[in-house]
Amino acid sequence: MPALTKNEKLNNWIKETAEMCRPDDIYLCNGTKEEYNLMIEKLKASGSAIPLKKRPNSYLFRSDPSDVARIEDHTFISTSSKDEAGPTNNWIDPVELKNTMKNLYKGCMKGRTMYVIPFSMGPVGSPISKIGVEITDSPYVVISMHVMTRVSSRVIELLNAGEDFIPCLHSIGAPLDKGQTDVQWPCAPIEKKYISHFPEENLIWSYGSGYGGNALLGKKCLGLRIASAIARREGWMAEHMVILRLTNPEGKQYHIAAAFPSACGKTNLAMMLPSVKGWKCECIGDDIAWMKIGADGRLYAINPESGFFGVATGTSYDTNPMAMDTLKENVIFTNCALTDDGDVWWEGINDDVPSHLIDWKGQDWTPESKGDAAHPNARFTAPASQCPVICKDWENPNGVPIDIFIFGGRRSSVVPLVYEAFSWDHGVFLGATAASETTFANIGEVGSLRRDPFAMKPFCSYNMGDYFQHWLNMGDRLGSKAPRIFYVNWFRKNHDGRFLWPGFSDNSRALKWMCERIDGKVGAKKSAIGLLPVDRGLDLNGIGLSPKNMEELMEVDLKEWKAEIPDIEKHFAVFGNRLPERLKKQLKELAERLG
Repeated sequence: MPALTKNEKLNNWIKETAEMCRPDDIYLCNGTKEEYNLMIEKLKASGSAIPLKKRPNSYLFRSDPSDVARIEDHTFISTSSKDEAGPTNNWIDPVELKNTMKNLYKGCMKGRTMYVIPFSMGPVGSPISKIGVEITDSPYVVISMHVMTRVSSRVIELLNAGEDFIPCLHSIGAPLDKGQTDVQWPCAPIEKKYISHFPEENLIWSYGSGYGGNALLGKKCLGLRIASAIARREGWMAEHMVILRLTNPEGKQYHIAAAFPSACGKTNLAMMLPSVKGWKCECIGDDIAWMKIGADGRLYAINPESGFFGVATGTSYDTNPMAMDTLKENVIFTNCALTDDGDVWWEGINDDVPSHLIDWKGQDWTPESKGDAAHPNARFTAPASQCPVICKDWENPNGVPIDIFIFGGRRSSVVPLVYEAFSWDHGVFLGATAASETTFANIGEVGSLRRDPFAMKPFCSYNMGDYFQHWLNMGDRLGSKAPRIFYVNWFRKNHDGRFLWPGFSDNSRALKWMCERIDGKVGAKKSAIGLLPVDRGLDLNGIGLSPKNMEELMEVDLKEWKAEIPDIEKHFAVFGNRLPERLKKQLKELAERLG
């Protein structure tokens, strides 16, 4: 086999993979528009890509009903010891897992082309960026990686110059015999799906799924699971966080990184149009932040991705107008419904429910039909560059300096709208105990409480007790230059089950309070759980919120918080002797403050 690059390690890996997977052909991707169009033509010819008449250069895909979301039960962290993977991960011994997967990979690309995708996570050449190479047999993955990462000849040049890379192997697990007709969404049955990570080797192997983060291996697999392990070793941070810039009326900029579990409004926050007069919000990233300490001792963040892979369902001009404007062209839609005039539709897009649709399974749908027209986890994949509020510095190779960290979750009671941590250690405690009521987007009974530390439970590829310690260590290194830490809950309800806070653009009011706290412009009152806004500290002009609602929103009920303590103790107990003493101290102090 002729060498595809001048990188010996890469050539050897391509050769080994081809010998194992037995593709009919091998193609080295270069990220050009011509290449994208070539893949689209292939996907149209197979019936996978449905062109959308209403949106230029946009296509609808329908996945197999068994392949619609992240599959946590089939996602593995494979380290030399189970203790290193920790209690939050599915662990399998590396030798056993590799043997299992090598058997699955044997001949798995027969009848297909093996695509080699060199990509950069982060701006090419940035000191915070990393290079990956994904091998896949899915043209859908190729076009999606074009959008979500930086695939280009510049990456090939860096590889040719000897730059190291993270190998990411993916197969849909559906070989084709000679003359066999392909299906619209080829994938393996659920029991043969494996999303495997070997953090000690910086290696990703995925088999059987063609969907989202299971197949676009730059996303959660490299961007968070492998990156979190590298970040601990190298002394930086890879976090499940949006990054945004807020500018006040005087032109002062603040950079905020916020971590929320799925379905808590991350993308909405990243693209928010502030309702507070004179304030401006710009999006830098909606999902992942990579952060390193700069020469000035501050923490600098980049968005390692180049696109948005967002949940379509519930996205509308009411909830996220900037996302809607981002989706006008050049978009890959997956598992949305199709309108009769050639557009996409999903529940929550507007109040006008069409009388007829083709649903996400390809069946006729009317308002009388059972089930939703779009899958609850229907997705859009769109270039970040076409977002109307994308920040001009979103691709700055040096990143942006982070002033504020926000943690939060979906809680219908107990947790107030916004409060500030007493200190860095207290802030780490807030992140480590973050909890959210579950939704369709994550696994578990809908509405049950799930502790999701730092919104990283599904994505931290090593023992989370050590991860908490890494946060404490980063705070020690940052010292007085560490970002201030806050906690929010947009989802508190009254006794009738109605949301107390309008949310969306009005979330800017909580963010304004945080910025003014940093500047020393507004005070705060100490409570048992943290620092709360004092009267008139929160800008409520024009919001029309009753004093009673505001009181409920900000209430800290000591009895309710005392009831949280056993659950936090149970949560912490899971980490055994890996739980940092400093977090045990924070829990003890909270219990004492609650009385």
